[in-house]
Amino acid sequence: MGGQPLYLAPRLGERLSSLLDSPGLLHTLVDALGSPLNVVVPDQLSANLEQFRSVYGRHHLSGQVLFAHKANRSSALLRRLAATGAGVDVASLGELQHALGAGFTPDRITATGPKNPEFLWLAARTSVTVAVDGRAELEQLAALVRAHALPRTRVLLRLSGFESSGVRTLSRRSRFGTPVQERKELLTAVERHADAVELTGVAYHLDTTSLTEKATALEGCLRVLEECRGRGMRPSVVDIGGGFGADYLADGEQWERYTTALTDAVLGTRPPLTWGGHGYGLRNEAGTIRGSLGLYPAHRPVAGPRYLDELLTQPAASFGGRPLAALLLEHLYDLHVEPGRALLDQCGLTLARVLEVREPEGPGGELLVRLAAKADDVGLEEHGVLMDPVVVPRNRNRNLDRARAAMDPAAAHEDPAGARQALDGDFAAPAAEPVAVHLFGTLCLETDLITRRTVFLPVRPAPGDLLAFANTAGYCMDFHATHAQRQPVARKVAAWQEGGGWRWCLDDQYWPTTSLGAAGYDMGGVQ
Repeated sequence: MGGQPLYLAPRLGERLSSLLDSPGLLHTLVDALGSPLNVVVPDQLSANLEQFRSVYGRHHLSGQVLFAHKANRSSALLRRLAATGAGVDVASLGELQHALGAGFTPDRITATGPKNPEFLWLAARTSVTVAVDGRAELEQLAALVRAHALPRTRVLLRLSGFESSGVRTLSRRSRFGTPVQERKELLTAVERHADAVELTGVAYHLDTTSLTEKATALEGCLRVLEECRGRGMRPSVVDIGGGFGADYLADGEQWERYTTALTDAVLGTRPPLTWGGHGYGLRNEAGTIRGSLGLYPAHRPVAGPRYLDELLTQPAASFGGRPLAALLLEHLYDLHVEPGRALLDQCGLTLARVLEVREPEGPGGELLVRLAAKADDVGLEEHGVLMDPVVVPRNRNRNLDRARAAMDPAAAHEDPAGARQALDGDFAAPAAEPVAVHLFGTLCLETDLITRRTVFLPVRPAPGDLLAFANTAGYCMDFHATHAQRQPVARKVAAWQEGGGWRWCLDDQYWPTTSLGAAGYDMGGVQ
């Protein structure tokens, strides 16, 4: 392996830790439902919502926390959230239909994203709020409302291209929203279609982790709201989208060590850390590092609700340096947020069975591990997230097989020591030694790599073991899943704690009454 292993251990909350401490249940689920398998934890979603709501309470703000549905297709998660006071952000016709069927009322739904006429019609027909990206979409919506004699539709104007009034700070370019410099024409269009639409507020969507950029955008939205009031409109909402992030790793020092070692590997001053010399955006040009690291900052102590809290304390230069939260409260504006990844933090994991473990071609090389999954089934790297899987050995199941064999008198005669050991339940696992592995998928493609990097595991996996990829519920579970080579996508189950153990059901069979014990029948095994 060469040198110390470079672990990237996942951060595990209480629920995921407890689930991983139930190997018998996890192996039983995969035995029954196949590999890969996604497991979601709906109760964690509710707990995460409360953490976001606590930030609102700390700043005395009102408004909605809307789950960004695109982050996960799960029915169980959506239905669990419908039982709370949260809302949902839907970005397609199918997501809108799903949200309505899950129990969300129209006042708790906002339609965002690119929209076709069918999506706009159902949004207007059911009276959900529509975040419009520009004048063309506004015109199309107004025409549909008039043509079908629908009630006025509530709209948010999504803006982009904000600029600070103090030290020059630009928010990065976005394909979503109308540039704030073109707002006057957009507001004039709202006034022209006042019989069909009702302006409730403004919004933005920025793909950035920068607090400064997001604060600039929020400050810009506050200025536009003042302008709307000056034109006689009465908007009351600022929707700041998502992008609050998640902290994936348990140890920030591991992240620093790994990224430093990766840079050294690209420079050639240490052995390679990736398959085929992949540099994750870094390259070696005559002994100099070029490019930028195209990875998600997997260790983010300021993420999720804490990120929102930090954002709200940022000063607004054009409002005398007052905190953004104070300005929202002073003007009685509702704050809407649309977390996806952050609201799904610790809400699920993906299980994949080990099919084959091949020895390295030479001494000191990496094991080649083939999993019963495709790279698209475990989309961590697709989103730039580097994190180690957890090995869930099948030892306990193997020991049961040994015990059954030992109960056979013939087997006991051949191996009396093994029989006694099996009957006593004394099955010592092999000594754990760290190993370096490459993880491959089942597609007939050289590019089907579960991870391009060398993964360091504290114990050698064996065929039949499971690798559990933790915290995949946010975008990394099914956002990119495909039926390539006619291979199935991962099935999904919902799990919840009850009576000191875990219970489960198929994802689409879960309703909030299920985990509350009101179903009245057995929905799955208890570990």
